[in-house]
Formats: sequence, C-alpha cells, structure tokens
Amino acid sequence: MKIGVDLGGTNVRAGLVDGGRIVRLVSEPCKSDRPEEEVLEHIASLVESILTPGVERIGIGVPSVVDAGRGIVYDVIGIPSWREVHLKERFEKRFGIPVSVNNDCNCFALGVCRFGEGRGFSDVVCMALGTGVGAGVVIGGKLYCGRNTGAGEIGCIPYLDYDYEYYCSSRFFLGRGTTGKEAYERAAAGDGEALALWREFGGHVGRLVMLALYAYDPEAIVFGGSIAHAFEFFREAMYERLAEFPYAKTVGGLRICRTSIENIGILGASACD
Repeated sequence: MKIGVDLGGTNVRAGLVDGGRIVRLVSEPCKSDRPEEEVLEHIASLVESILTPGVERIGIGVPSVVDAGRGIVYDVIGIPSWREVHLKERFEKRFGIPVSVNNDCNCFALGVCRFGEGRGFSDVVCMALGTGVGAGVVIGGKLYCGRNTGAGEIGCIPYLDYDYEYYCSSRFFLGRGTTGKEAYERAAAGDGEALALWREFGGHVGRLVMLALYAYDPEAIVFGGSIAHAFEFFREAMYERLAEFPYAKTVGGLRICRTSIENIGILGASACD
C-alpha cells in the first residue's frame, strides 16, 4: 500500500492506495494563509489519519517547481509561506518511510498513464484545465519532468494579449463576468449565451492543443481539472480550430479525451518513486 497526497492552495487531499484503488480518502481545506510549519503539520496530520501498517511509500504532488531528487519545493502557488520547503526530508524523518515529491501536474500525468486513459500510449500530454493551466508530459512511456519538474508549464506561454492560462482556464470565465461552474450549468440548461461562451473557449483550447502538437507530437492528449468536465461543450469548437493545423495526419491519429477517474492526481502521486 502507498499514500498519495494532492496539495493545492485551496484543498489538500490524501488517499490510501492499494492495487491502484483509493481505499480511503481524506480531504480538507488547505491552511494556505498560515505559516510554513502550520501547513506542514496539517498535511502530516492528514497522512497520519490514513497511515496503516504496510504502507511502503508516500508520494506528494505540489503546485510548484520541485527539486525531485532532494524533494525540495520552491515558491508553492497558493501557499505564500512555502518559499523553500524540504518536504521529503521532513516527512521521511516524521514517518520513517520513503517519500517522493513532484509537481502536481506530473502526478496527474503519471496517474493517467498508469491507471487511466493514457494506458497503452507511449507519448501523452495530460492537460489540467482548472484555476490555471498545467500539463504533464510522458515521452517513450516515461514521465518527462525537465530539470525543475517544469516541462509542462505551457499555460505560461504568451498567447494573444496575455497567456494560454488566461484563455484556457477559469480565468477566461471570470474575465467575462461569470464562473466556469455557472457557465457549465447554464450551458447544460441550453442557454445560448453560455454555449457560445464555451465555443469561444474551445477555440482557445484548440490553439493550446496545437502548441502541444508542435512541441511534443503526442499520441494522446488527456484533459483533467474542473473545467474539463465541460468537454462536451467545447469539444466541437476545439476540433474546428484544429482543422487549421498544417499536418492533418497528425490530428487524424490523435486521441483527445478527458479523464473520467476521480482523484487521479492522488493515484499518480502514490506511483511516484
């Protein structure tokens, strides 16, 4: 058995994983505005609440750049007090078992490719569309992290007058006076204005997919995150934009879907080594 932790600025979730299944899950709001030690203690207490004899490893996904070898996280998004935290060292000392630390989107990608829709593919880009935009990249069946686990930070690339994150995350909807959740509910009820908003959003996501095709040429792209639940509303517009891609064979052989597995980041974190 292993424990996977998915740390975010809003919530922290931990799961006891056995045979690729989460057999116990705990989730609480993250004390992101508190001092470093208090946040660490909160996460440790959640881990302790599900720790049982036979747990072999703890894996933690963090929204930041990470020195994965030493398990040090830097400048964690949403947790201002976490500028440089030696997370692996602290937790190994506390629990006495191996601890792995990686970027949260890399954990998402690892989960998708080990347990979900990415199985059977060698080259996969997993895009998290939520509060922001992040991605995890698998090349030749192996997670590609880059030097600081930042290889998939494609949301930060400039696009139009801002960046891809502005146009392909919840920020797109906030900039238009609504939220992703509200736009989804209105679209599901047949609201024409909301459906048009999702079509516009889908065009931007199509551009984001093009970027991934140019950079990585994957076999599959898998979406996750809260915004991806609305895939049915932006899928058609995304493909319409992809028709502009100059290599039709590339698009024709590409699988694009969203993950249907809940807490896939926890599963991926538990698989980190």
